[in-house]
Amino acid sequence: MKEQSCALKAIVFLLLLAPGVAGAGDWGIDVYGTSYHLEQTRAKERRVDNQVNPGLGLRYRTPRSESVDLIFDAGGYHDSGRHTALYAGAGAAWHATERLRLGGVLAAFQSKTYNSGKMGIAPVPVAAYEWQTVSLNVAYFPRIGRFNDINTFGFWITVWR
Repeated sequence: MKEQSCALKAIVFLLLLAPGVAGAGDWGIDVYGTSYHLEQTRAKERRVDNQVNPGLGLRYRTPRSESVDLIFDAGGYHDSGRHTALYAGAGAAWHATERLRLGGVLAAFQSKTYNSGKMGIAPVPVAAYEWQTVSLNVAYFPRIGRFNDINTFGFWITVWR
């Protein structure tokens, strides 16, 4: 319960910080969706093989320069271990092409599935392909000791207002 309280405080802090970063930013709704586990057998053995991960979140982005956006995310979803995961992150996305964004976030997360249920903080590589009103996002969650047992890709969309 204490970890969930810390994760909620991190989410509120990021949401309060985001609008103050710049006035010319965009808000989006993150619609969490799916994951793919690279070690399928290992994922099944550890009961972290749930690949349908519904949830909702908010994303705020604001230009830092012509080729870099700052991004702030917060949300919750049903994770690969079938638990509720809370997430908040801040990072940057480089405009690799007109539509492709590459970057990463420093993410705070809390779920019974990861890090023995304790809140954790980790860097997360992220890529996005953007259309005018929708972005397709992909994150890579590497296998890291006690934090995450399985190399996993996460997929979701952001619907921009």
